[in-house]
Amino acid sequence: MKYLILIYSNPKSRAAWDKLTEEQQMKFGQDHYDLSDKLRASGELIVSEGLPGPETGKGVSIRNGEVVVTDGPFAEAKEYLAGFYLVEADTIDQVIAHAATLPDAHNDGIEVRPVWDVSMLDGM
Repeated sequence: MKYLILIYSNPKSRAAWDKLTEEQQMKFGQDHYDLSDKLRASGELIVSEGLPGPETGKGVSIRNGEVVVTDGPFAEAKEYLAGFYLVEADTIDQVIAHAATLPDAHNDGIEVRPVWDVSMLDGM
């Protein structure tokens, strides 16, 4: 089964990041590299990426048959997706254990969510 480990950020966690020493920031990043290496070695990692802030994104919608593109951010919430790991594991508990090793878990937390298996549509 595939799972997403979703990492969120917000102004509070960004302010906390800015207060870290350069050494602490390097350790924070290294913890992410270490988990990626561990997941890659076990064959569980499909892909992992960090994302820039929502101000870099574009919203796309169709209004009256026309494509409308807007600048981010798109939600009223201050929290935004900052990165993710797409992994394959036997149980969600395995993925939760991996997510708990990330430094982000000490801030605002991490979400683990199963990926919908589209192969279930094959029998329809």
